[in-house]
Amino acid sequence: MSEEYVYDEATGEWVPAGEVSAATPASDGMEVRDSVGNLLADGDAVTLIKDLKVKGTSQTLKRGTAIKSIRLTGDPQEIDCRFDGIKGLVLRAEFVKKR
Repeated sequence: MSEEYVYDEATGEWVPAGEVSAATPASDGMEVRDSVGNLLADGDAVTLIKDLKVKGTSQTLKRGTAIKSIRLTGDPQEIDCRFDGIKGLVLRAEFVKKR
């Protein structure tokens, strides 16, 4: 029986596959929090707490607008989402509140 090994980029060593899966944390340590401190996750629904002008369009997203199914980006202060008629909408976490 041969044991499988996986290259661990963090340490630069080959380690048994069982040790890597047990040692790997569930998240990468990045926390994204909304305006009141609630922890945000992929798929959460949020509400805007301020009127926001959308760059590149003449639209304004009004306070209280519900945004569904957010996606976290690599930046702890930015969230990616969709809204009617606006593609590639990125919001700052400081302007939203978790529903």
